Amino acid sequence: MKTFFLAALGTIAGLILGAAAGVLAGIAWTSIFKTTDFEGYSAMLVFFTFAPVGAILGGLIGAVWTTYAASSKRLRMESES
Repeated sequence: MKTFFLAALGTIAGLILGAAAGVLAGIAWTSIFKTTDFEGYSAMLVFFTFAPVGAILGGLIGAVWTTYAASSKRLRMESES
């Protein structure tokens, strides 16, 4: 049960951090490639493409990483007893 809650917490943290990283990557993309800002195109590109992709990847990575860390710690504790 503890592993499940840690995975949920890791997913939430990964979603937040991944979305923030996606926004930063999108801002860098629009700056480097000089994306047009006509009618907010560059903002829509950042917030409708980069932010969701970053959130999905961050959520998956956060869930996998925290589950792995929690289960390996649990296995280590069981092998010591």
